[in-house]
Amino acid sequence: MLEKMFRLEENDTTVRTEVIAGITTFMTMAYILAVNPNMLAAAGMDATAVLIATCLASFVGTICMALLANYPFALAPGMGLNAYFAYTVCGNMGYDWRVALAAVAIEGLIFIVLSLTNVREAIFNAIPGTLKKGVSAGIGLFIAFIGLQNGHIVVNNDSTLISYVDFAGSFHTQGICAILAIIGIFIIAVLYYQGIKGSILIGIAATWVLGMLAQAMGLYVIDAENGFYSLYPSLQITDFTKIGETFGQVFRADFSGVSLTNFIVVLFAFLFVDMFDTIGTLVGVATKADMLDENDKLPRIKQALLADAVATTAGAVFGTSTTTTFVESSAGVGAGARTGLASVVTGFLFLAAIFFAPVFTAIPGFATAPALIFVGFLMLGAVVHIDFDDLTEAVPAYLCLLAMPLMYSISEGIAMGVISYVVINLCCKKTRKITPLMYVLAILFILKYAFL
Repeated sequence: MLEKMFRLEENDTTVRTEVIAGITTFMTMAYILAVNPNMLAAAGMDATAVLIATCLASFVGTICMALLANYPFALAPGMGLNAYFAYTVCGNMGYDWRVALAAVAIEGLIFIVLSLTNVREAIFNAIPGTLKKGVSAGIGLFIAFIGLQNGHIVVNNDSTLISYVDFAGSFHTQGICAILAIIGIFIIAVLYYQGIKGSILIGIAATWVLGMLAQAMGLYVIDAENGFYSLYPSLQITDFTKIGETFGQVFRADFSGVSLTNFIVVLFAFLFVDMFDTIGTLVGVATKADMLDENDKLPRIKQALLADAVATTAGAVFGTSTTTTFVESSAGVGAGARTGLASVVTGFLFLAAIFFAPVFTAIPGFATAPALIFVGFLMLGAVVHIDFDDLTEAVPAYLCLLAMPLMYSISEGIAMGVISYVVINLCCKKTRKITPLMYVLAILFILKYAFL
């Protein structure tokens, strides 16, 4: 049955590989179960209710991706968009969180229409092949940078923006976490070189176990005030009575006193970032998994985008910010995922997390950091397919991959790539390479910087 549903043999994979890869993806994404409730609580929402909504939205979105598109891409409420939801829309602009949820729901409905009418597919296909390689490599650098941060290997520095951790000065918190993360990278690299199946998952688990041993020996010290919690999983059960605090509240949004102009700006911001974050993630991860066809197009792209759109709308009903395709799906792809079976595994783990959320939220950032850093290395390999002898192709790809980690955004990287591709090729009189849609995208990105 699984073979017929997911075409495992056709995609050169096995049930075992897909299961391991699905677990790997979930473990690299599990941080959202802790981060999203805390972030949306700042908007006045109940944290436990948001936790349940996060699990449900992730489950629905990921299962839709598996069944509609048969791709190993997992979905969850997106980072960045949840911050915009909580701190800008509800914080600075003063909107009630129900109104913000309404904006997310409407955005999702618009996405469903755009997906069914081939608009999002056309945008995906309009991106030149070289830029797609740049997007893939850029995502590699981006997730590696996230991993370096999560592992406390690089930290904030007021003079240089970032620097390496002070191992001696913060040994029992950041220092030991960074050391364990580095050890985890070595474990994954060695196991991967030896061809051991599940090497990335083993690396995550081994790093977590080493962390618990470090806590038991007093090398790791709990400092909850600064975000360093116990590494031992808790067996507490989620309070399900809280679901009503957010479920269906989008239909109770009060628009009295809400400026139509400001609401449209909010809606467009959600729409714009979600669209290009999703497209960028699909481009990057699909390129790494060698899923693009000979024309650099992704088969079943319409179904993948539709799954993303449905997840966003469903997530708003459950009570969470925009649900989108996660770049951490690349960890599962790096572990061998090639079909929707991996997504099914990830989706049901999110469903299980409703009952045992404290267990999953105990997975420390430094344990998943090695996976992100190593997968970043694997994705960076896309640069070898960029023609560096043709500057009209190479420079836009370079700016794209450079912008993603430095601007901390996939969509910003795509923006830099598209704008530079159009401008450079226009100035070099290679207008035949530029499709009409690329002109439109470049103008839209410029207008976004001008007015948003």
